[in-house]
Amino acid sequence: MSFPRRWIRPRRRPGAAVALALGVALAGSACVPGTDGSGAGPGGAGGATAVPDPAKAGKVTLTVWDQEVRGGQNATIERLNKEFQEKYPNVAIKRVARSFSDLKTTLKLALSGNNPPDVVQANQGYADMVAFVKAGLLTPLDNYAGIYGWNTRYPNTLLNLNRVSANGTHFGTGRLYGMSQTGEYVGMYYNKDVLKKAGLKPPRTWGEFTRSLPVLKKEGQLPVQLGNLDKYPAIHTFGVLQDQAGGAENTRDTVLGRGGGFDNAPTREAAGTLADWAERGYLPKGANGTGYDDAAKQFAGGDGAFLMTGTWQLADLKKSMGDKLGFMPPPPSAAGGPLKTTGGQGLAWSLTSRSKHPDVAAAYLDFLTGSHASEVMTKEGVLPAVPGKAADEVPAGSADSQMIKGWEQLNADDGLVPYLDYTTPTFYDTLSADLQGLIEGSMPPDRLASRMESEYQAFRRKQSGDKADQ
Repeated sequence: MSFPRRWIRPRRRPGAAVALALGVALAGSACVPGTDGSGAGPGGAGGATAVPDPAKAGKVTLTVWDQEVRGGQNATIERLNKEFQEKYPNVAIKRVARSFSDLKTTLKLALSGNNPPDVVQANQGYADMVAFVKAGLLTPLDNYAGIYGWNTRYPNTLLNLNRVSANGTHFGTGRLYGMSQTGEYVGMYYNKDVLKKAGLKPPRTWGEFTRSLPVLKKEGQLPVQLGNLDKYPAIHTFGVLQDQAGGAENTRDTVLGRGGGFDNAPTREAAGTLADWAERGYLPKGANGTGYDDAAKQFAGGDGAFLMTGTWQLADLKKSMGDKLGFMPPPPSAAGGPLKTTGGQGLAWSLTSRSKHPDVAAAYLDFLTGSHASEVMTKEGVLPAVPGKAADEVPAGSADSQMIKGWEQLNADDGLVPYLDYTTPTFYDTLSADLQGLIEGSMPPDRLASRMESEYQAFRRKQSGDKADQ
C-alpha cells in the first residue's frame, strides 16, 4: 500500500486536539518555531539558540527510561541508541527499559530521587505528565522545538497532546513537554485459520463482528482473547465498545474536559456489552488473572479468533504467526463507513528538569523522532507518528499494510478518540479496577457508568476551585 505524500484534512472537528491531525497539511498546521502555544514565549533548558553539537559536550552518559520493551519497539530503540552512540562516541546511553505498568509505578519516584534520568517516557494526561510538570520535574522543550524545527516536522495538533498549561491545570495547551515517536490505535487482530475453521471471513462491519462471536463459541473456538491482569487492556476494549455504541464524539470532548460526561447510553451499553461477553464465554475464563503478554502468546498459538489491542503488538504477533495474522481497525457500522477507535500517539519522550546534559538529551530526542527514525520504525513493524518513505515499500495485503491503511483512514475520518485514562489524575486506577469487577460480575454496568461520571465531575469541580484560587 502506497502511503500518500499529502495528508488528508479531517472532515469533522479539525481543531480537536486528539484527532491528531495527521490529516492536516504539516506546514499549514505548524505553529511558529520557538513558541509554546500559550503566549508565554520560548522555553527550554540550557538556553540554546543554535543546534547543539553533542560531539563538543565532552564525555557524557545519558540515562534513559523507556517502556519500549516489545519486539519491534525494542529493536527500534536498540538500533537507534547504537547509531546515536556511533555518531557521537563521547556519549554513552544507559538505558532502563520497563513495562508500561512498571514505568507508570516507578517513574515519579525516579524523577524526584537523587539521581534522576536525563530522558524519560511520560504518559500524557493528568496522572503523569501534568503531575510531573506541576512538580517541576520536566523541562519545557519549546526552545528546542524552534531550533530543531519540530513545529514543522509535526502537526500542531499532534504536539498539543504533549503540552501542559502554564498553571499546570490542563493538558493540550501551553508549553511543550515531550515528543512522541509513534502513532497508535486499538484495533482487532484476527487469526485467519481460526476464522476459516469456523466458516467465517474477516468482518466488514461491526454487526458482522458481533454476529460472529456466538458462531465461534458454538464451533468450540474462543471468540475474543483477553488478559487483564495488568488492568489496562480492559480500558482499551471498553473504549472501543463505547466508541462503537455512539459515544466517540462525547468521549473525546469529555476526556478533554468539555464534554457531557459518562453517565449516558453509550457508556452503559459498552459496560453491558463487556459484561455480556464475559457471561456468555466470549472472553476467556479468568481473564483478570491472565497477563497481557500471556494472552497475546495464547492468541498467537491459536487460542482465540480475535485479540482487541493496540498496534504496538503487531511486530511480536507477526513474528510468531506469519501470514495467519490479520489486522483491522474496529469495522464500521456500515461497510465502507467512517472508522472510529481509541488511539493517539505513543508515550512522550521528555527531558527531565535536573538533567546535567540538556542539550545532548535534546539532540537525542531529535534523533529518536526524525525521518531516519521513522524509516527504522516502519521496517521493524512499528507505526511512526508521521510515516516516511519506507511506508511505500510495505507489502500490500500484509498486516503492516493493514495497520498503515487503517491509520490513514482513521485520520481521514477524524476517528481517533483519546485514551480514557487521560480524563483525571486517578481515572486509570479507578476505571481499571472497576472494569475488572465488571468482567468478574461484581460491578453492575449501570454502576460503572455512574462511578465514571462521579469521578469526572469531582475533578471538574476541583479544577474550577483551583482556578478560583489563582
